[in-house]
Amino acid sequence: MRRQNTREQAARFLAGRYGADALGRFLSIAGCGFIAVALLLRTAGKAAGLSVLLGTLAIAAIAWCYFRILSRNFSRRAAENQRFLGIKDKVCGWFCLQRDCFRQRRDYCFFRCPSCHQMVRVPRGKGRIRITCRRCGYAFERKT
Repeated sequence: MRRQNTREQAARFLAGRYGADALGRFLSIAGCGFIAVALLLRTAGKAAGLSVLLGTLAIAAIAWCYFRILSRNFSRRAAENQRFLGIKDKVCGWFCLQRDCFRQRRDYCFFRCPSCHQMVRVPRGKGRIRITCRRCGYAFERKT
């Protein structure tokens, strides 16, 4: 009998498994980060309890990552990934909005619509103006 290539064996083992996705990558990177911080704390000789806790979190994150990769329940893993991507988009969207507001702060003022809470951008230095929200049509006055 011929010995099979390890790549073929791995491909056959992973056939029908869910595989890696965005949540899996996040979990593996978070696990590696927890390990690095735990090692730094342990070598510094401070916060031994925190080091043990971070090590435990790292093992749990990496175990969950491999469980998801090797799972055969596609629908549940895809739903988990979609929930993660929704949360990630909200967090990243908020940071991108803050970055854009900061970059444009010399030329524009930013206000939230009192009705729908949509962010509204208006030119700076125009005095007291009436602002109409594009989303809901609510009009309010502010000083720029």
